[in-house]
This record gives sequence, C-alpha cells and structure tokens, in this order.
Amino acid sequence: MKTSSKIWMGLSGVALVALGIVCICNPFETLISASWALGLFTIVSGMCTIMFWSKIRFFLPSGNLVLEGILQIILGLLFMSNKFFLALALPVAFAFWLIVEGTLLAIRSFDFKAVYFRGWWVLLLLGICAAVLGAYSLSSPVEVAGPVLSTVIGIGIILVGVVDLVILCGINKLQSRRFTWIDEQ
Repeated sequence: MKTSSKIWMGLSGVALVALGIVCICNPFETLISASWALGLFTIVSGMCTIMFWSKIRFFLPSGNLVLEGILQIILGLLFMSNKFFLALALPVAFAFWLIVEGTLLAIRSFDFKAVYFRGWWVLLLLGICAAVLGAYSLSSPVEVAGPVLSTVIGIGIILVGVVDLVILCGINKLQSRRFTWIDEQ
C-alpha cells in the first residue's frame, strides 16, 4: 500500500474517533445531524426505487413502486426540512426499539436455556436491562434516550475509526514481514 494511502487511512481513523467523541459530547446536535442523514438516505432510497421501477416497468407495469419512491422522497424532504421534529422523534423510536429488542432477547434466552447454553441468564439480564432502559427512556425521551442514542452513535463512529487504525497497523505489519521475507530470499 502506498504511503499516501496509509496517511489518509490513518487520518480517517483519527478523524472518526474525534467525530465519535464530538457526538458523545453534543447529543442534541448529533440527533439533528442523524435526522438530516436519515432524510438524505430516505431521498436517495426513493430515487433508487424510482430508477428500479424504470428498469422493470415492462414486467411490472403497476405504479406502486413509483408511488413508493415519490412518498420516500417527500418523507425525506420533510425529514430534512423539519430536523427538530425528527430529532425529537428519534429518541422515542429508539426507546420503543429498546423495549421490543430487550423483550425479544429475554424471551429468546429461554430458547438458549432449553439447549443447555450456560450463558442463557446473561442474555436474559441484558434483555431485561434493555427493556427497562427503553421504558425509562419513554418517560423523558429527550433527556434520557437522546443522550443514549447520541452515545451509541458516537461509540459506533469511534469503533469504525479504531477499526481503520487497526487495519492500518495490520497492513504495516504485513508489509514489513513481506519485505523481511524478500530480503531473506
């Protein structure tokens, strides 16, 4: 790998770690940015749906896909134009997601118990904790779920940055071994 590519990869990893820290430290701004990104992705999805329909319109002449694409674009534009509403709605959606996933995990833990998985109780506890955190988040979504969601987004971004840096170290190690092996030949 070229040295300039390694430098860019290292800078990217460091920038992602810094961005993750900023997301954790600024929860409301993170939610606004996430809602803007969600709006952008929804618009792109709508455009892709319409383009997909244009390719298959001879096989499926129904306009359902066009309508779906148009509605996605309208929804995306609403998300982008009313970021504050979506920023307030995201924590509520996140809280409901925690309740559902936590409950399903707790129920699923008994399936693991039935097949004699020794750590089934850890899954049960994590499921209960997630469901309780979701229920608590619904009591005051902006104060509880907003910062939690921003922290999760921040940690995710930090992990991607760390992965970039680990891959860079691995590439450096591989290249140094390769040159050592060539020198020995």
